[in-house]
Amino acid sequence: MGAFGVGAGRYAQEMSAQNDAPAIDVEPERVASWMAEDLPPQVIDVREPYEREAGHIEGSRHIELVRLSAEAGTIERGRPVVVYCRVGARSAMAAQALRAGGFDAYSMSGGLLRWAGEGRPLSPEGGNVAEH
Repeated sequence: MGAFGVGAGRYAQEMSAQNDAPAIDVEPERVASWMAEDLPPQVIDVREPYEREAGHIEGSRHIELVRLSAEAGTIERGRPVVVYCRVGARSAMAAQALRAGGFDAYSMSGGLLRWAGEGRPLSPEGGNVAEH
């Protein structure tokens, strides 16, 4: 079974200290390993369309931050959600809002800038992290 298992139990245990709520930030290395699991999290890019076009994480979904509230009903509640943006500020807000709405949500620490800076691929091939 994947890292998230039923109700994201293993992930929540991994991310929390004792019995506190799971931390909201997750390292890009961890996101990459979870994406390779049998049951990966939902990965959502909350950046602007021009940023997404320049480069994004393969397999991620695009929902602009300004549309997140309107499109929250299209996000699966039974699977954890990892949100990312350029550096992590917008994704932290998005993850907090999703948690408030009952989702098991997390923000990728350092955003796409860190993801790419650590040598992880961007799609399309030759993609880059757009300036904000």
